[in-house]
Amino acid sequence: MAKKYFLIFIGLFIIGTWGCSNNDDVKKIDLSKKTDLKTTEQPSGEKPLRIAIGGMTTPRAGFVYYKQLLNYIGDHLGRKVEFVDRENYAIINNMLKNQELDVAFVCGGPYVDGHAEFELELLVAPLAYGEAVYYSYIIVPKDSPVKSFKELRGKTFAFTDPLSNTGKLNPTYMLAKMKETPDTFFKSYYFTHAHDKSIKAVAIRAVDGAAVDSLIWEYANRTNPEFTSKTRIIEKSPPHGIPPVVVRHRIDPELKETLRQIFLNAHNDKKGQEILKGMMIEKFIPIDDKAYDSIREMKRWVEAQKEIKK
Repeated sequence: MAKKYFLIFIGLFIIGTWGCSNNDDVKKIDLSKKTDLKTTEQPSGEKPLRIAIGGMTTPRAGFVYYKQLLNYIGDHLGRKVEFVDRENYAIINNMLKNQELDVAFVCGGPYVDGHAEFELELLVAPLAYGEAVYYSYIIVPKDSPVKSFKELRGKTFAFTDPLSNTGKLNPTYMLAKMKETPDTFFKSYYFTHAHDKSIKAVAIRAVDGAAVDSLIWEYANRTNPEFTSKTRIIEKSPPHGIPPVVVRHRIDPELKETLRQIFLNAHNDKKGQEILKGMMIEKFIPIDDKAYDSIREMKRWVEAQKEIKK
């Protein structure tokens, strides 16, 4: 039986307060509802393109750049874009499976699950900080005496989303290699559902440690290190394929290729360059399914350990 989550009232506080910004444009976005983005005039009878944002290369404070990118896509398509925001990866995958979404920015873990379950398709991937990979960072408060993941035994811990690669699968895999599980290893743990919220949870010492996306930590550390400066990275995972942009199975091939070209060429014009710079993405590139094999291997290992324990 899973342990009950730790300090629920603190978790709610973190979820309710993180992501605030002085940027008025960000404040105007209702993150709990879908938003129709302003694009060129919609051809008569054509359905809007529905895009969800789950896996991000920025904290929620950088969300405005994703809104700009979706506007950019709509302008180049000459088609209305309907933005759908969901923090829960499982919901986004289910919507892709049921063809309620056309495009999504997802984490590596949900892509692997979706590809296996309902033939979710890769479109492109970002090149960020010179790489098309990312890492899981295990972080602790800056003044914590803990120096390794093993020293977090009997401590409190924050995961992000149950389907997250860097925020759940990778640390669970590390535990499986130690013949442990989150239930046997940690005193208590809970899910924040966002990497920036996990960073804050560690910074304010609501938990003893957390597993977070390297892209989110690095972006925050470069732009607003209020909380990252109060944390310390004690372990860094091997590289994994970077969170990709995906499309639903059986999307119109012509639309898919048009979208691919818009992403791949965004860095070649001034407007696209400005948006990508704000996201700390150099450009979008093609990516092969094999880039996510390391995630598949971790999943197989974790599942095998579960079977052994039965």
